[in-house]
Amino acid sequence: MAIDDVLLEVEEQMEAAIEYLRKEFRSIRTGRASAGLVEHVKVDYYGSSTDLRQLATISTPQATLIVIKPFDPSSIKDIERAILGSSIGITPSTDGKVIRLAVPPLSTERRQQLAQQLKKMAEQTRVAIRNARRDGNKEIEKLEKASELPEDDAHKAKEDVQKLTGEYEKKVSEILEAKTKETQED
Repeated sequence: MAIDDVLLEVEEQMEAAIEYLRKEFRSIRTGRASAGLVEHVKVDYYGSSTDLRQLATISTPQATLIVIKPFDPSSIKDIERAILGSSIGITPSTDGKVIRLAVPPLSTERRQQLAQQLKKMAEQTRVAIRNARRDGNKEIEKLEKASELPEDDAHKAKEDVQKLTGEYEKKVSEILEAKTKETQED
């Protein structure tokens, strides 16, 4: 395995960690309505667990309202049941054709809880990034021990891995800061 392959592998692992964090952050409820809040809710639809986004169009016509319009009107009860059973904490209201979710404003205490939860998720992502760095460095050391890589090149490769780690940890901090700010606004 060449150095470029090792660096590419490390970067792919770090990018995957960042994407996972973004996906997780989309499901965190802020005081503002977002389709990401419900699109991954699993609905028991004809015996199979299906993402809500595959069963309905999800829109946010107002900052505090999510509207779900099922493709199949007979699935409204199943969707309603899934939303009630999920961890989003919003009670749906329906008129038989669409489901409306009024997103209530967050209390100060809930905002602080969310901030702590966001920090934990960001730290888990940082750990994943550091694990990718560790794996990359081990691979570089293997190449060096197998005499496939001169010592100077190995040192430079480790510096490159460390530089990637710094860049991705900075991205995590930026994403965390933006999401924390979003949870703190009304």
